[in-house]
Amino acid sequence: MSAYENYTAVADDYDRTRVPIGVEIILGCLATGGRPLDSLRLLDAGCGTGSYTAALRPYAGVIDAVDLNPSMLGVARAKLDRTPGCAVALHEAGLDALPFEDARFDAVMVNQVLHHLPDSPHDGWPMLRRVLAELARVLRPGGAAIINTCSHGQLRHGWWYVGLVPGAVEAMCRRHADTGVLAGLLAQAGLAPRGRFVPSDALMQGDAYFNGRGPLDPVWRRGDSLWSVVSESELERALDRIRTLDEAGTLDAFVAEQDRMRPSVGQIGFHYAART
Repeated sequence: MSAYENYTAVADDYDRTRVPIGVEIILGCLATGGRPLDSLRLLDAGCGTGSYTAALRPYAGVIDAVDLNPSMLGVARAKLDRTPGCAVALHEAGLDALPFEDARFDAVMVNQVLHHLPDSPHDGWPMLRRVLAELARVLRPGGAAIINTCSHGQLRHGWWYVGLVPGAVEAMCRRHADTGVLAGLLAQAGLAPRGRFVPSDALMQGDAYFNGRGPLDPVWRRGDSLWSVVSESELERALDRIRTLDEAGTLDAFVAEQDRMRPSVGQIGFHYAART
């Protein structure tokens, strides 16, 4: 369950502006393990609406997908009913208490989940440490852990609208363990870092990302957790700025200018680690 976002309310709209990006990176990491992809037992930890499970289903042997929110699991179940591929089992559970025996999985993927944990960076990320320990516990020796998250640089420069809501951006940075910190925590959990990969041209919101008027629509905003931590006053200032630019006919130029750094930093990165 997210520490700050109401996924029960978001579930029905979440997929309207979110797509699973970087699937080719996940497949590449899985392929280095020395076992055929179609023999792998994969855990999707924090599966949400099941988009990554659905994308990996044609390739894996078996997938167990876990989420704590029943509404998100309901959307995932309906989606997976329409998606062919390997056997899939859905489980309602928290990532700090996975309902599986030790060394059950060949690989685990965690996509845009860790920043939702109720955590405290000032206390050394205790919840993140517990979750990483659980991931290590359910992985076989040599098994792959693939963590999809954002660096602080990506949070600050990877979206055209971040300059409109700087307070929310800094709040999100405080919820994300930055690249070096996460690599260190992975190693401490017995998950030896093997690399980090950035799909620099991939957009989490797909084509909807370039819609300059998008933030005016609450459904559009539900596709990015950033908007759930924006204060009412900051949100109103941001929306007023968008309306003013739109009325002046300069909104598209603003989006293009503010997006100039994204291609060089990307929006997400995949940490690949192996169970020691």
